[in-house]
Amino acid sequence: MRRRKIITLTTDFGLRDSYVAEMKAVILSICPDAYIVDISHEVRKFDIRMGAFLLFRASRFFPKGTIHVAVVDPGVGTERRPIVIETVRSFYVGPDNGVLIPSARRDGIKHVYLINNPRYMLKEISRTFHGRDIFSPAAAYLARGIPPSEFGPEIFDPVSPSFAEPIISGNSIEGEIIYVDDFGNLITNIKHEDLELMGIREGSYLTVKIGKERLMLKMCRAYGEVQVNNPLAIIGSCGLLEISVNQGDASKSFGANVGEKIFIYK
Repeated sequence: MRRRKIITLTTDFGLRDSYVAEMKAVILSICPDAYIVDISHEVRKFDIRMGAFLLFRASRFFPKGTIHVAVVDPGVGTERRPIVIETVRSFYVGPDNGVLIPSARRDGIKHVYLINNPRYMLKEISRTFHGRDIFSPAAAYLARGIPPSEFGPEIFDPVSPSFAEPIISGNSIEGEIIYVDDFGNLITNIKHEDLELMGIREGSYLTVKIGKERLMLKMCRAYGEVQVNNPLAIIGSCGLLEISVNQGDASKSFGANVGEKIFIYK
């Protein structure tokens, strides 16, 4: 018996309109036994960083062979390319704007293909809804076993956004804030491996520069290692550096938000 293929959806559509339902209808009309999982449809409008982060946070827990569709696509209808990325573990389908790259790189990218074969799209392609007309069919055909190489030619220059990787130079790291959670924690694109390369581990102290703020913070194992309302650094549940305030709101405390640069010094 063939295992049902899992297809995940991450979008900035919200749930009040029928967009998500239309994507699911297209997928199921092509691959009726697909199992569709919603990661999130509450990505802030046009916020590629947030979409990339939510996909990055969730995708690693899905089984091997899962097909991830992410549609945060402010460039829809332009020359921005629709792509499918084949990785060691999974497939990623969406716009070539960087939303797929952090997750795909973590999985290990094998190939990236342009989606331009009309056989694997809807017959009529709208200018404004490639999530339904291009990405959903591609995911459904992948679930049916169509090789991604059938969708179009291989490409070797997918868009790599600034938030995909921090810049490491000597004893400093330049990163970005890629997400602010509901507690006000500042989640960065700096991985624990990046810090270990500099010799920064739990219990170490590091200097953090955010905007005009320059802080000396302890790398903690738990928020409660510092007094209430005191700042700290911690590796969060996705393996990324967070700047936090114990029982407080780091975003408000430091006036920092998504997209802001952060500098780490040993």
